[in-house]
Amino acid sequence: MACHCDDFSKAQAGRDLRGIEPGMPVPAGTGLSRRAFLSRSSGLALSVFGGTLLSRMAMEEGIAVAQSLPSSPVLVSIFLPGGIDSLSVLAPIGDPRYAGLRPNLAVAPSSNPDDVFTEDDRLQWHPSAAPLRDLHRAGKVAVMPAIGYTGANQSHFTSRHFWEVGDLNPAGKIGWLGRYLDKHGSDDNPLQGLSLNRVLAPALASADVPISAVAYPNRFALNANSYVSDQALRTKVLESFGRQGNLPTDDDELGVARRVTRETVDVRSQLAPLLGSSSPWQSAVTYPSGVGLQERLAVLAEMLEMGLPLKVVAVDADGGFDTHANQNSSLPADLDVFARSLAAFQADLEARGVADRVLIHVWSEFGRRPKENGSGTDHGAAGLSFLVGTRAYGSMVGEFPGLDTLDPRSNLRSTSDFRAVYCSLLEQWLGVDADGIVPGAGSFARPTLVR
Repeated sequence: MACHCDDFSKAQAGRDLRGIEPGMPVPAGTGLSRRAFLSRSSGLALSVFGGTLLSRMAMEEGIAVAQSLPSSPVLVSIFLPGGIDSLSVLAPIGDPRYAGLRPNLAVAPSSNPDDVFTEDDRLQWHPSAAPLRDLHRAGKVAVMPAIGYTGANQSHFTSRHFWEVGDLNPAGKIGWLGRYLDKHGSDDNPLQGLSLNRVLAPALASADVPISAVAYPNRFALNANSYVSDQALRTKVLESFGRQGNLPTDDDELGVARRVTRETVDVRSQLAPLLGSSSPWQSAVTYPSGVGLQERLAVLAEMLEMGLPLKVVAVDADGGFDTHANQNSSLPADLDVFARSLAAFQADLEARGVADRVLIHVWSEFGRRPKENGSGTDHGAAGLSFLVGTRAYGSMVGEFPGLDTLDPRSNLRSTSDFRAVYCSLLEQWLGVDADGIVPGAGSFARPTLVR
């Protein structure tokens, strides 16, 4: 299969959707209308997709009603872009072919017995994945060491598209989580499907119900620095102006300005718990420094504790996991930040008392080829996926197939299908029938993922 990595980094983004390479499947959700809403009920400034008849009042009422209902399970989907190298994260140092296939990139055997993967002693955790190793040893991580699908497509965009729509269909327009929301979601709660990105996560793309995107909810703030430098004074002035929002005026533009200012001040007030002088969130857990995935996860933990009516949340990890070259230079640092961010998020959920209703699904579009290219690894087939949480069935799903018999393209063979995992997540975690959500659901055996 062709390598599409130049376009992977240079693709032009579609309107409110991620970029794609020319000629590849368009992302699910293409064509959905987007509107911006300020919601006093949730304290968020949202880009809302779908729900074309949804009004501001209906949205606020829908969020308020959903927030008053009993807490439901939440699925958090974390995407590792680029195709992370599963044979480094869980290195098959006990496989006799590993050293020959990876003369420069093979992970060195560890003297620490804790680094050995408990379900298969041929495998060893990468040193940078130690936080994942510890969660797994605590029974909080289910590991799929060779997940994929038959006839793997090695294009970033096509393979990712298959995972997003839950089907090997390049023409799919609805995300698998969007189909779940269409069947079991609400007509007026866009927080039910939340993309913590600047653009819509295609897996959430629905046909009928509203969903939303917000990149950094903690960064919403009053911003008029060029006019009034003091934040407290600026807030006081704008609050005073906003209180005039209901006063009669013959100046339509003045009336609109007053109402918008009042709404902005209201939202800023709602967001106050997410804003801080030394940290943009309030957490007893220390996250890795930085403003990428770790910041989004920290804010998400607080949103969950606040009781916002979330059902499914999607977020992209940071890092350059498309490691065609200089893999030993980039992968350890990127894996380290990701693993520590994920472990901090899980610890944060536990500290806040909401961990038992949150399950985290980590996935990537494919794995890397077993044979290195010198300083890196090219696109492969079967890859790695995790489920993390106190309710995760903390064991191996499928098996590691070994390097002795590879697939016809000399890639790792898959031993579990991503669509079977989706069926189990829907039925065992979200409590709904996978039929009608995952095409061909009846043909997949359901692995045990939740306890």
